[in-house]
Amino acid sequence: MADENDDFLKPKHIKFFERCLQILPSRYCSLDTNRMTIAFFALSGLDLLNALNRIEKDKDKIIQWIYSLQILPNEDGSNICQCGFRGSSTNTVNSQKKRNELKLDSGHIAMTYTALTSLLILGDDLGKVNKFTVLSALRNLQQEDGSFCCVPEGSENDMRFVYCAACICYMLDDWSGMDVEKAVEFIQKSQAVLRRWDRTRSRLGGSWLVSGGSTFCAIAALALMNKLKTSFTPKQYKRLQRWCISRQQSGFQGRPNKPTDTCYSFWVGATLKLIDAYHLSDAQCNRGFLMETQDAITGGFSKWPDHTPDALHAYLGVGGLSLLKEEGVLSMHAALNISQRASEHLDSLHSKWKN
Repeated sequence: MADENDDFLKPKHIKFFERCLQILPSRYCSLDTNRMTIAFFALSGLDLLNALNRIEKDKDKIIQWIYSLQILPNEDGSNICQCGFRGSSTNTVNSQKKRNELKLDSGHIAMTYTALTSLLILGDDLGKVNKFTVLSALRNLQQEDGSFCCVPEGSENDMRFVYCAACICYMLDDWSGMDVEKAVEFIQKSQAVLRRWDRTRSRLGGSWLVSGGSTFCAIAALALMNKLKTSFTPKQYKRLQRWCISRQQSGFQGRPNKPTDTCYSFWVGATLKLIDAYHLSDAQCNRGFLMETQDAITGGFSKWPDHTPDALHAYLGVGGLSLLKEEGVLSMHAALNISQRASEHLDSLHSKWKN
């Protein structure tokens, strides 16, 4: 719950993210294979709050831990499609024979994205990332329709993983990891199919995926590919702006007829930033909702007011405040979902690689 003055409780949020890096409640046990993503929420949350100095003594250990979850190629390259970053050591298999039998120990596209972003946040130079195998494994995950699966063993394929693929290629400054034109075509077709669904079912307005999170993934991926301005007509662009603005109630909802939710202050808010329409939103109402979902005792943000805070909503709540230019919160690179400071570090690495 928020305090009576609706103050942003920055010190409590810093402590919340510190705890996420140290010990988690038992309810997080089911997320053990996603430990890399939880670490990203905590690290990027501390970064946005300009509090990375609080973990300075542990920085090298965290970097070592991230690299320990990188799957490197065998001498014969037989596992190249399995390379990338794991989410944790839960499914680690020590021998290649067992790995081939179980087919569990492989890189995950979302964990690779959050591993790379976490390394950037910590100031690492990505020097120990095996770029060739990461990009080779990424190519293997792309499907004929341009979408991506998350693991080589096969999985659902949707816009989340197109976004992760675009981020990975952008951060490694190498687009050989994906067929960009196919990915753009997949995004365009997704918009067209769902626009027809909108007209026949509920007239939602023709967003990219009738969901704030998926819409962000599509728009951010196009922005990173430098295809945002050429992928749709001015009429489609206006329709998208209108659909996103219509998602604001007090905070933002993910789609029509759903309650407002802390995370969409970032997902929809960042989309509005990328399509030059954030200024059309009501900043005071958005901030007011976020203050209702922050916990005045433990810190962190919850999905809804008077609910328990969690790592994802805590991070995206801070991200929403960053977009609002809240005092004490650093600005963000909206498409990459990291601080502008981390993005500038990435730019410096790109310059070094080119030279």
